[in-house]
Amino acid sequence: MSSLAGMTFSWADSRRAFTDGARWFVRTAALVGDRWDRPGLGEWDVRALVGHTSRSLLTVENYLGQPAATVEIPSPAEYVRATRAIAAGPAVAARGRDAGAALGADPAAAVADIADRVLARLDGCDGTELVTTIAGGMRLADYLPTRSFELAVHTSDLATALQVPLDVPATSAAQALRIITELAVTDGRAGPLLLAATGRPGLPAGFSVL
Repeated sequence: MSSLAGMTFSWADSRRAFTDGARWFVRTAALVGDRWDRPGLGEWDVRALVGHTSRSLLTVENYLGQPAATVEIPSPAEYVRATRAIAAGPAVAARGRDAGAALGADPAAAVADIADRVLARLDGCDGTELVTTIAGGMRLADYLPTRSFELAVHTSDLATALQVPLDVPATSAAQALRIITELAVTDGRAGPLLLAATGRPGLPAGFSVL
């Protein structure tokens, strides 16, 4: 077992990464203008992509209302592994479209309101809270980095769709890349990733650590 297995993050670092990622998402959503029906990612238009990304905030709020009795998922990377099949299913695309529609007539303003509300909710937390996620019980301190990961990746998708700079906050990028590193190393996929990151020929078709 790799020494990376079970990698954890400090609560202070996770709060900062999540806050910075949420604020970047809000700023990027504010740049959409009238392009909500433009292509976003895969079968999603920009509205659906923003809707899906907003769930990175909303699930924190929802899960805090669903206390867990025990820890079943011990780390951010284990959460990603546990939800791989769910993430690949058709229900995710439908939820993204539904979440986009739920943002209403002014999606950018709705995203800003959601971010403000969720960040304020976290002010009363210390990371030890046990929450019931779609994968099982987790400490909030272990769940929050998975949301920073989603914010970093999908706001990057949104920035790409809008053709604006990929200004991923350093705090969010650091946590996302650490999760990617653990997944790649423990799943035996580090070699292709190392080669691609150091300028060698591209990754194999379909390569992903998710």
